[in-house]
Amino acid sequence: MPARSHPRRLIVALVTGCVLLLGSLAAWSGSARAAATAFSPSTCVTTSSTVVPGVQIADPACEFNGAAYTGPFSPIASGSGQLSRVWTGIASDGASYRIEVPPNWNGTLVMFAHGYRGTGNVVWIDDPQLRQYFVDNGFAWAASSYAMNGYDPGDGVVDTHDLLQAFPSITGLRSRQAIMSGLSMGGEVTTAEIEAYKGDFAGAMPYCGVLAGNNLFDYYLGANATAAGLTGTTISYPTTLAAGEAYSPAYQSTVETELPALGITPDAATGGQTFTTDLTKTGTLWSDTVEQLSGGTRPGFASAMDYWDSFGFAPLTQVPFLFGVYPGLNGGTLGFANGSVAGNEHTFYTFSDNPLFNLPQEIALNRAVVRTPVTATSSADALTPAELPVIHGDPGIPVLSVHGIGDLFVPFSMDQQYDAMMVAHGQGNLFVSRAIREVTHCGYTTSELSSAFSALVNWIDTGKRAAGDNILNPKTVASPTFGCRFTDPTPGAHPEFKSTVPCPSTTQQ
Repeated sequence: MPARSHPRRLIVALVTGCVLLLGSLAAWSGSARAAATAFSPSTCVTTSSTVVPGVQIADPACEFNGAAYTGPFSPIASGSGQLSRVWTGIASDGASYRIEVPPNWNGTLVMFAHGYRGTGNVVWIDDPQLRQYFVDNGFAWAASSYAMNGYDPGDGVVDTHDLLQAFPSITGLRSRQAIMSGLSMGGEVTTAEIEAYKGDFAGAMPYCGVLAGNNLFDYYLGANATAAGLTGTTISYPTTLAAGEAYSPAYQSTVETELPALGITPDAATGGQTFTTDLTKTGTLWSDTVEQLSGGTRPGFASAMDYWDSFGFAPLTQVPFLFGVYPGLNGGTLGFANGSVAGNEHTFYTFSDNPLFNLPQEIALNRAVVRTPVTATSSADALTPAELPVIHGDPGIPVLSVHGIGDLFVPFSMDQQYDAMMVAHGQGNLFVSRAIREVTHCGYTTSELSSAFSALVNWIDTGKRAAGDNILNPKTVASPTFGCRFTDPTPGAHPEFKSTVPCPSTTQQ
């Protein structure tokens, strides 16, 4: 993995007053001009990073989809027809940025953190899904590309805070308050950010987020170790990135021998890169184990397994998704920690939330699974290079999370574990989770996100805790109508989610 050429802590000290290498008030007029003429990708300039060797920075004044420029990043009109103002540039910390201020700004700035990009060498910025909502309702927003890709939320924390500090010098404006928000890995950036820089944020809204940090990789480990244990398959756990990458072909072949015993069949029409699921008895036990690891007994889980078992994850495209994220293939966390952050030495895998259910088979499974210790030393804060930040669960501000109950990439259990952390620190009243009946990753409707954000703002402004779901009560989570209260009732909003019991219209809001 590439590394920064200077310590992150130095960036924090240097950023104020010198963050702007490119972009200024003139960037707004440039974007406005671009909107009035036909777009040509040739007008977009990709810049080589001066901070991280080998990294290319996509032009923040152009929309980029990870492979090509698709249009200009231009001001947009609010509901009243007035245009926003936008600023773009590349900061001295090696990250590009975008800032948008609505015509009738209410003084609140939303810092937006994007999710995992993979390990490619091009960094770029996403606009938040709520961009139009922010402009229509008077909220400014700012987003960083981060200086590098890979699973490095600590880098996202520092680069996002650098941008927050630089906001006045870039725009000539000062915010009344800031709210932190991010999705997926950006959810981990969010929870680490509000702990690393206490006092800088009034509230936070992560969604589909890795709220519990390194525990995500324990879940990946468990999903793979239990499949092997139940099928009597021997797997190993390399503890370095190089050894894991070398093991990948053999691991894929091993998993292919497990699939018939689980009831997962490769589709010949796609060259074995998609799959159909008709679980065997062994496969059902594995599914039950994954259900408990990912959030406990809950509605719609069968559709979640069908979805996440239906396709592969590069580079292991010949096996279902969950096998492609085995931490033994990537040094525990894609090579960004000084060892493996995943471990299961003390984990007891179960098939049910009933402690007396099928105990003999559970004991047999736990004797059969591969065991590995945690070997990485995570950072005590969010700023130490080459380590992942620890999430403590004590931000001291309102946090409202949105999470899909069938998401098996970043599972619903992330919210439950963060909720438990908050409770342990006496801050349980500062965390609210809204469960959404969907099985994809971050596939929320704008209505679901905007209603959550509005509730968070009201909570910040009035002190009245926002409404949410009781996600730590197993009986509540197992209810056939769990997740109905905050799920968008629009027909077809979440077509992949299937439950035997539909949502009563009176429970939805």
